[in-house]
Amino acid sequence: MDVSIIGASGDCGREIAIQLVAERVLSPNERLQLVGRHGGRSERVLHGLRSDLSDAYAEIAPEIDVALHPDEVVGDIIVMAAGQAVPTDAASAPSRDTLAMANLPVFHAYAGAIEKHGHGNEVVIVVTNPVELGVEIFSRYLGRHRVIGIGAYSDSLRFRREIAADVGVRRQMVHAFVVGEHGEQMVPLWSSLRIYGMDMEEMLSITARLRGKRQLTDFPSEVQQAKIQTLAYLQQGLIREAFEHVDRLPPDLRVVLKPYLTHLSGAKTAVATANVTVDLVRTLMDGREIVVAGQVRLDGEFYGIHTTIGAPIVVGTNGWSQVVPLQLWEDEARLLTQAASQVQRKLREWMKHGG
Repeated sequence: MDVSIIGASGDCGREIAIQLVAERVLSPNERLQLVGRHGGRSERVLHGLRSDLSDAYAEIAPEIDVALHPDEVVGDIIVMAAGQAVPTDAASAPSRDTLAMANLPVFHAYAGAIEKHGHGNEVVIVVTNPVELGVEIFSRYLGRHRVIGIGAYSDSLRFRREIAADVGVRRQMVHAFVVGEHGEQMVPLWSSLRIYGMDMEEMLSITARLRGKRQLTDFPSEVQQAKIQTLAYLQQGLIREAFEHVDRLPPDLRVVLKPYLTHLSGAKTAVATANVTVDLVRTLMDGREIVVAGQVRLDGEFYGIHTTIGAPIVVGTNGWSQVVPLQLWEDEARLLTQAASQVQRKLREWMKHGG
């Protein structure tokens, strides 16, 4: 199978390319296609990256080529990582609306080209934000089961890692999902938490200890308050104190705040994002079916939701096949419905104003 990375000259796209080659996800007779724009920095960087990867991994590298137009994309698995990114300076960060309007034509251009020139079985992994908008647009062109957004997958892995750190076990021992929006309207599903070797009584005890007496319906306002406090540390140049503050938060809040703080620190989150993207690419290439959370276009399969949002899905070689039914707690279902309503409203606004 061949893999195309749209936006391979950016921080995240470049890291995805490096990890795909270094971890031997593609065999030497498969193709890694680095996709960018003709002219300027993107073209220069991609030809340089191709040379550097071939030089560094000569014995194991797949065939690597560069494409500079949307109609040249040929991958069986296509990673969409192009578009405007959020700057590391919080003061100059664009609103979600501004980001959506900037990336909307990019989504349309590549989705339309793949529909027209592709072979009809490509699976698209959307990394670019707003991820819900990217999934919505690609789904309209290619069909919803061939498009998966990486946001909820990444959030779920972070949720498991933070719980594992508090409990004192490896992340592989923890199972839990985050659904909803990849952003402030995410919904951490404490009801889905399972830790290998623990019975339900132990699980409920751990959940009560980690959550405290907090209500999930207050989660969005808690996120906002925590962001304000974190930003106050940054504005004073107190980087270490900001990370220490976030480390003291409950695990579900850390899922939101840690990547936010990491990005604003200047380090960005390219390595972590690339890692989960490569993990999903590997799964698709291996032909295995696994259950993950991801942004997909729902048609009523999960709590009657009809919009693009994070949900638990079965993923295989051809994309995602079905939504996994989960019995959510009442406050989780209520927050999920609220998040879906807000995402649906924003998608309608963006699509209306962006054509």
